[in-house]
Amino acid sequence: MKRRGGWLAMVVGVVMVGVVGCGQEAPKTSAPSAPAAPSKSVTDSTGQAIVDSIKTPLDKSREVEGTLEKAAGKTADTIKDAAP
Repeated sequence: MKRRGGWLAMVVGVVMVGVVGCGQEAPKTSAPSAPAAPSKSVTDSTGQAIVDSIKTPLDKSREVEGTLEKAAGKTADTIKDAAP
């Protein structure tokens, strides 16, 4: 019986250490948890710069597409005129 009492005391001790250890608070950090939100004008100008960087190549590709369509039309007319 004495042997069971030792095991019981050890189990109770381990449980107590676990409870005390889990009750501790997390260490506090000095850095803020989230960065400050940028101002609306900075966000707007950045967003506009991104839109412009995408829009410019798309506009150029549309111009090239129009040129290619005109060239294809001329080629088709030339082929029709040359066919007997």
